[in-house]
Amino acid sequence: MQTTEIPENIRFLREMLRNCRLCPRVCHVDRTAGQLGACMTGMNARISSALPHFGEEPPLVGRGGSGTIFFTGCNLGCVFCQNYDISQTDDGTDCSPDDIVTMALRLRQRGCENINFVTPTHVTHVVAEVIVKARDRHLTVPMVFNCGGYESVETLMHLDGLIDIYMPDFKYADEEAGRKYSQVSQYPAVATAALKEMYRQVGKLQLSAQGVALKGVLVRHLVLPHDLAQSRKVIEIVSQAAPGCAINIMGQYRPSYHAASYPELLEYPSIKEIHALREFAGHCGLMRKGIEH
Repeated sequence: MQTTEIPENIRFLREMLRNCRLCPRVCHVDRTAGQLGACMTGMNARISSALPHFGEEPPLVGRGGSGTIFFTGCNLGCVFCQNYDISQTDDGTDCSPDDIVTMALRLRQRGCENINFVTPTHVTHVVAEVIVKARDRHLTVPMVFNCGGYESVETLMHLDGLIDIYMPDFKYADEEAGRKYSQVSQYPAVATAALKEMYRQVGKLQLSAQGVALKGVLVRHLVLPHDLAQSRKVIEIVSQAAPGCAINIMGQYRPSYHAASYPELLEYPSIKEIHALREFAGHCGLMRKGIEH
């Protein structure tokens, strides 16, 4: 993408807020006038924290950590969310794009390997502006879009050339599970289309000689108890939508937030099941080596 086109993209993303369709929920609220949709967020971004994070996937952490900037609010309503105190509230500090650029520059000064925008979907317009301004100030580390996978292809297209690493969740292969546990419709179809667009933009995960991520797609999938997510089917979908991409089959599920209201969510997936899924992902041609903890 040419730099001269980027301001136009930012203006377009802002315009999408007037009858909000920034994400597939298409809430049709005017966020520029202070109306709030499912994400509970107006025109401005709210930041929960910005810090070097050493708990991300190893290729993002490297030696200096991942420079994570956590946005409050989310376009998903996952009943088992482990970060619900951030994603399901509007607690945080209102920050301008210039404020966030300053945060990013400070994280890089502390040695962070990348700038990792966590839960950015509902503030994509802000993320785009931050990246443009940060690049103008000679910030050259990879920019990471760390999201829930429920993304609008139209919105993603306006990030083409700005994002270096897409790190989406792929939560479910079962539409009813997405509706029941994340409060959204058509999750598998929407996530598949979004993943294809991400892969079109940045391709397979590329690592430096030191094993640090430079560019590409890294998918996360959290294994749920009783195979509620239909994990094997998730892996198959990912391998078809983004052949050879990296995937982290995550085994750290624990009942959180409102999980107590769903008896089927009160158990844990077995270690044996998680190992079998990781092996299956490898058989499907997905990159796992060096990705999982």
